[in-house]
Amino acid sequence: MVTRPLLLRFVSIIGASTSFYLLLSVVPLYAEASSGGNGTPAGLATGALMLATVGGELATPRFVARFGYRLALAVGLVLLGAPALVLTASGSTVWITAVCVLRGLGFALTVVAGGAMTASLIPPERRGEGLALVGIVSGVPSLVALPLGVWLVARVGYGPVGIASAVAALAAIVSVPGLPHREPTSGRSIGVLAGLRTAALLRPAVLFSATALAAGIIVTFLPLAVPPASTGVVAGALFVQSAASTVARWGAGRHGDRHGPASLVLPALAVSAAGTLLTSLTHSPVAVVAGVALFGVGFGVTQNATLTLMYARVPTSGYGTVSALWNFAYDAGMGVGAVGFGVLTGQTGYPVAFALTAMLTLTALVPAWRDGVTTGSRA
Repeated sequence: MVTRPLLLRFVSIIGASTSFYLLLSVVPLYAEASSGGNGTPAGLATGALMLATVGGELATPRFVARFGYRLALAVGLVLLGAPALVLTASGSTVWITAVCVLRGLGFALTVVAGGAMTASLIPPERRGEGLALVGIVSGVPSLVALPLGVWLVARVGYGPVGIASAVAALAAIVSVPGLPHREPTSGRSIGVLAGLRTAALLRPAVLFSATALAAGIIVTFLPLAVPPASTGVVAGALFVQSAASTVARWGAGRHGDRHGPASLVLPALAVSAAGTLLTSLTHSPVAVVAGVALFGVGFGVTQNATLTLMYARVPTSGYGTVSALWNFAYDAGMGVGAVGFGVLTGQTGYPVAFALTAMLTLTALVPAWRDGVTTGSRA
């Protein structure tokens, strides 16, 4: 299963993931510190990053079809890394938002083009396990980089962390020439708009977006929601969340290859909601760590199960569309969650807002149940 092209692909995955997650919680902190706001600048920073990513994801399949995998991936790594070099050139909300928009477009190119390429390199009969392995490769950088960024900012400042993020993405470009150039063409091509109209693809994407919404809220606002006296808990909690998600993706992949991934979705959503609800006890370090760990398990299982289901329902020519739709659900959920939560906390405070997020996650149980009934459907 692990071929030379897949190993080279791992290099770009590690570079892009490290660059992205190193700044994911740091940029909201920088926006908040620079503006002295009450949560809105932090939400706008993450929202701009994710919503730009969403726009880029919808356009990437067409870009790949015209220019191929390698150029799309190289351009994405440049756009993800280069703006991080100049993040601290200004503390204005407009500047930070512009940097986030460029990085969001770059991230979109790397995840959609790279995701479709990766799926084509994995044998179909081992897709769940293969995607789980890819999840570990991308999860380890998030496991390290997400809490490391917060830890480093307190010791070396925002500038050096931005430079480290840039280097991680730009250095990965050296692996791109050894990767496949064009996407596979067997089977009928499925456009992004057609995919959005196809229930067999849309339902898994929608229910995954519910957990992604909570994920965006946790990584953006947990550093702000925890009392200042317990800020050391945040780095540990983010580490635990990433670790739990990574391990859960692996377990879900192995189980899905043997028994089918559809049965995992409903319990994973329930576990995600329970973890988010527990995280609402922001004044209790134990509850926060336990909550994000529980959420991480549910989120990791949902990631693997929904993506595996979607790839199984299309021919190889539809892999680009699946990658775009799944990542669209991921990043739209994170972006909408960050912006909406920032507004909500001004009215309710963090604990109540986290509890309401948990209730919202539970609404995805309805499309999850309906998708389980029609699990054999193909696009």
